[in-house]
Order: sequence, then structure tokens, then C-alpha cells
Amino acid sequence: MKLINPGIALGLFISCIGFFVTTAEARQGGEKPNIIVIFADDLGYGDLGVFGHPSIKTPNLDKMAFEGQKWTNFYVAAPVCTPSRAGLLTGRLPIRSGMSSDDRRVLFPDSDGGLPQSEITIAKALKGNGYQTAAIGKWHLGHKSPYLPTDHGFDSYFGIPYSNDMDKIDKTDHFTLTDNEKFDAYNVPLMKDAEIAERPTDQRTLTKRYTEEAVSKIKAFKDEPFFIYLAHNLPHIPLFRSAAFKDQSLGGIYGDVIEEIDWSVGQILSTLKEEGIAENTLVVFTSDNGPWHVFKTHGGTAGLLRGAKGGTFEGGMREPTVFWWPAQIKPGVVMDMGTTMDLLPTFCAISGTELPDDRIYDGYDISGLLKGTGKSERETVFYYRGQRVYAIRKGDYKAHFITQLEYGNPTAHPVTRPEVVVENKATVLETPLLYNVNVDPGERFNIAEDHPEIIAEIREVLAAHQASIVPVENQLEKYPK
Repeated sequence: MKLINPGIALGLFISCIGFFVTTAEARQGGEKPNIIVIFADDLGYGDLGVFGHPSIKTPNLDKMAFEGQKWTNFYVAAPVCTPSRAGLLTGRLPIRSGMSSDDRRVLFPDSDGGLPQSEITIAKALKGNGYQTAAIGKWHLGHKSPYLPTDHGFDSYFGIPYSNDMDKIDKTDHFTLTDNEKFDAYNVPLMKDAEIAERPTDQRTLTKRYTEEAVSKIKAFKDEPFFIYLAHNLPHIPLFRSAAFKDQSLGGIYGDVIEEIDWSVGQILSTLKEEGIAENTLVVFTSDNGPWHVFKTHGGTAGLLRGAKGGTFEGGMREPTVFWWPAQIKPGVVMDMGTTMDLLPTFCAISGTELPDDRIYDGYDISGLLKGTGKSERETVFYYRGQRVYAIRKGDYKAHFITQLEYGNPTAHPVTRPEVVVENKATVLETPLLYNVNVDPGERFNIAEDHPEIIAEIREVLAAHQASIVPVENQLEKYPK
């Protein structure tokens, strides 16, 4: 047996260490970062400590914002669940995929439609570039195949297929059912991939179980790039929380629910740090639409913003948003405009994933803004309610062409002028309302008379946008009639 020279052996040993260190470093700062999207349901702009709530504690989200970026002008694609989620996952306004409707604003348990297979989701795009993918939580884009998460690029799914107030089998009001923790009053299924694993779902433990699933996936996926979409079904009513968070918040039961979601965020960020992959992971936290005001203290607050869930004033579509990416992000407060539709092109840009150019995308790559090397290209935001544009923001200014009462809160006061036309409870304005939403984010002072030239510019934007819309089959209107 020939012995190896001690010097050579030491060199080989050092080389091996160097190889493993280099491999780890490559993974830590690699070309394909891990991506996690945490999506709340019906969370208001003012519901987090870092966004100004005086009695709900959110230390983990506050720290996430301090270490990352707090976005103050971040929007969703629609003010209700289904179209908003379609916009996030496809980078396209939901009207382009047939996922918006004036008749039925979201999908229901009797719906036969869902997100079409022709759409490219974030998961489908990243999976084609070697990503491991998992969907956890509320889906609400079709509860039958071929519309399930596992049909749209996700390797696995654990969650409920639609809103947690659906399949209600007890006529008792939501408040009483919540007070008595009657989760079985809602026959909502919990799914594992394409099968029902539990029915009715014990909603008291969902936030905890979603968190455990996310932590498990992070540990299983850590050696290869991954995308995790964690969509909480709360704080959408009915409100339930685990025993550890019961009566813990000064903000009441709603505060309990938010503080448990904050705990969940903390568990995820801690796991990323413990597994040594925090610096190669982008985490985004936001919500699908504004608070549901009709449910009073069981609903949240839009803070200083006017409006709520279901409407096109700011409170319905501007969401509290935080980006966190320790090694890459430039910490600070970002006041540029962004939307959930920007996530798809941004994720593709930072991962080197190519998107087909055979369709219109409504999102922009904001990776330069995240890293402090550029600005947002977004100049406009379209406020859709169903299949119609109700308002448009262009720069500082927002024009309302149509107003309508949102769910349970009359903040869109009808205007009684001769030129006003009322169509199916919607007020169509000949002279739009106009607000400077930087100077007046609460949309209190109409300045239309002072700026007809701005209204004319925004009308041109509307006409150009409407010309880009191609009619497609409406998925929300496929149900037994």
C-alpha cells in the first residue's frame, strides 16, 4: 500500500473543505434565490404595527419591515379574493384570464370554472426553471381539477380551496359561532394535494398547521431553489385562532388573529436563518384586498385610507406590504407604486426565468428598486370592480369614473348631480372625481374642477387600456343556473 505524502493529504483536505465552502456560498448567494410569498386575506392597510395600528402587536412583521422594505403604495389587482389571487399568480389583470365578473365576483363551492390552464402562474414559470414549489393555505382559483394548485405548477398543496365562510351549514350569525368556536358550522374541506384530508376543517388550528407545513417545506427544500406560496385564509371571517393566542391581544379577537399570523411570519424567518438560507431567500408579505367593514370589530381597518374590501377607493386595494431579503435588499421605506402583478416578472428576473412573450403582462420587474439600483417603471394602477375600470391612478393623481358602495361600508357616497347616471347601483360620473393621493391619501378633497387637463390625460390612458382587452370565456360565471 502506497502512503500519501502528508503535505499532499493536507492539501487535498483543504481542497475538499474549500469545495464544500464554495458550494455552500454558491447556494447562499446563488443565481436562483428562494422565494416565499405570504398572502393574508382581508387584512387592512392599517392593521399592522408598522403601518400604524395602536393596539395590535406585530413585532415580527415590524422587524421584517425594518430589515427590509416597507412599501406604502402597493396595490392588488382587484378588491375581492378570486380576481386578486389570479392577478398575483399570473402577473395579469384578471379580466385577461376570465377571472373577474360583474355577476359573481368570486368563485363559490358550486362554481365549475377556475384559472385556465393557458395561464402561466409563478409556480409554473419557476418550476420550468428547476424550482421546487408548494402551495399552502387558501386557493380560491378553482376547487376542481384542472384548476387546483397541483394543476398549476405546484408540486404539493395543503389548504382550503375557497373562503373559510363558505359551505356554512349553521344559520347562526358569524359572531356567535366565533364566540363559541363552532368551526364545524362551516363544512369547509382541508385538502392535501387533490384529495380532501379533513372535513369540516378545524379552523382554530389552521394558521398553526399552515406554519408547520411551511417550516417543513423549507427544511425539505433548502438544498435546491424553491417557491412557497403561503396564503392565510385569515383574517377573513369567521375568525378563529389557536388556544395560545386566545384573548392575548389588546385588539380583541381580530387582534388575536393578526398576532398569530405575525407569529407565523416569525417562525418562517427564524427557520430560514436556522437553515442558513436567509440571505438567499426573498420573502414578500401582503394581502389580497382591504378590510371587510360590515363585520365591525371582526373586520380590520384601512387606517387613514378611505374605503374597504369590495370597493375601488384606496382602502379596498392599497395593501400593507413588506419585502425582506437580507443579502440583496436595500432597507427603507418605498413610496414608488407597485402591485402584486409585479411579482411574477420580478421573480423571473431574479431567477433567470424566461416568460413567453405571447401575451400581455400587467406587471413590471421591480428588482432594481428592491436592490436600490433603479426605480419602478409603473406609472398607472387600474382599479377594477368586476369587469369594469372604476378608477385609474396616474402618478400622483387618481380619477374615479364610476363609484359604488363597497361591502358594508358606504364610503363611496352617491353624487346627486344632473350628469350622473346610476346603473345597477353604480354611479357613472360624466365629470370624474379627482384626488391627489399623495397629498390626500384619504381621498377627501375632489380637485377635478382645478385640473381638467389631468382628467383628459387619464381618459386617454383608459381608452388605450380598454383597447388592449380581448374578450375571453368568463370562468366565474360557469355554475348551475
